[in-house]
Amino acid sequence: MKDKSLTLVGHLEELRKRLIIIVIAVIGGTSLSYLYIERIVEFLIKPVGDLNFVYLSPPDLFIAYVKIAIASGCVLTLPLILYQVWGFVLPGISIKQKIYIIGCNLASMFFFLTGSAFAYYYIVPLSINFFTKLSRAEIQPNFSFASYIGFIGSMLLAFGLTFQLPILIMLLTQFNLITPSFLKKSRKIFILLIFVIAAILTPPDVVSQTLLAAPMILLLELSILLSSIIFKRKNK
Repeated sequence: MKDKSLTLVGHLEELRKRLIIIVIAVIGGTSLSYLYIERIVEFLIKPVGDLNFVYLSPPDLFIAYVKIAIASGCVLTLPLILYQVWGFVLPGISIKQKIYIIGCNLASMFFFLTGSAFAYYYIVPLSINFFTKLSRAEIQPNFSFASYIGFIGSMLLAFGLTFQLPILIMLLTQFNLITPSFLKKSRKIFILLIFVIAAILTPPDVVSQTLLAAPMILLLELSILLSSIIFKRKNK
């Protein structure tokens, strides 16, 4: 009983240390991001072209800047955060598996940035153009900056997380938690879940939901292919 208590205390101590590392890293990334907040804001509003924004109360703009800095800080420190999470969840893995996880972390960062870039360069301008075309002579678009940041933030995050699907499937297959046959048999269920997730992650309009669901379905097919390749290699 005493040994089990020590083991539990040891796990809690390790969890505390890893959480402290994550918090310090995020604070550092957030501080660095806030130093360059003007450049980040210029980058975020670039997809809308000449569209002007307003803020509705005195602290709105400052609060939006803080949210942007925190989000940017989390993105900057994402590889470290993932490494700490995996290090706690799978402490007893071999050196080969650690190298595999580090590689997956780097690939995860790449896929996240790819998904966010896809949303930034194609989905956001297309969505804004669609919504502004609904305006009339007596009803002109006049978006608040906070609302726009919430919109583009949700889009970048949704697509960034969506593009993690192949990495997740590769890890689950590598650790024998999922098989290609299961993915193939459950394809229709996954497609239904994709549309449900797209409806949750995106703003409440059919256009954004469809634009997110389409690449998710393609990523599902890619994930099934990668899972089959890894599964065959493991069996050999």
